[in-house]
Amino acid sequence: MVIYALVEAPTQHDALVEGKAVFDRLVGANPHGCAVFDYYVTFDEDDTTVAGKARWGDLPTAAPINSEEGGELLDRAWKATKEEFQRNLDRVKEALDELSDEAIMRDEDLARHAFHQVGAYEGPSIPMYDQHAQGIRHRGQLDRVLEEDEDSQTLWIVPADVHF
Repeated sequence: MVIYALVEAPTQHDALVEGKAVFDRLVGANPHGCAVFDYYVTFDEDDTTVAGKARWGDLPTAAPINSEEGGELLDRAWKATKEEFQRNLDRVKEALDELSDEAIMRDEDLARHAFHQVGAYEGPSIPMYDQHAQGIRHRGQLDRVLEEDEDSQTLWIVPADVHF
């Protein structure tokens, strides 16, 4: 899947560096990280035939949030966030309507997994992250990140292809 990091940086190069730091945390590549994804590939890498550009096409390496490319990536990231939440929430509602407490406890039809995904803070059900590798789970969080940057105009969005 493609995930996105919203990072503050003065240049595209610095944004990519900051984005990679976020992704490193999410794959457990640094001492403060917890591996929620197996690996990532950013869109500046051309040496892979199965990930990044080879899989998803030519996405920007990093784009200012206030640019056309950045706005398109942000829209894509927010749409993915809403769709993934709704998909898991629908699974939870269905489980509550159709399964007994015991069946849910046994994780029949992966009901408990759906509950977990709705409450997740990181991982496959969260496509967007802030500078500190914290999942952006609702519109209020996203708005706060965007508002913090209104004066400096240095917020970038950095996409990465991840495997989980």
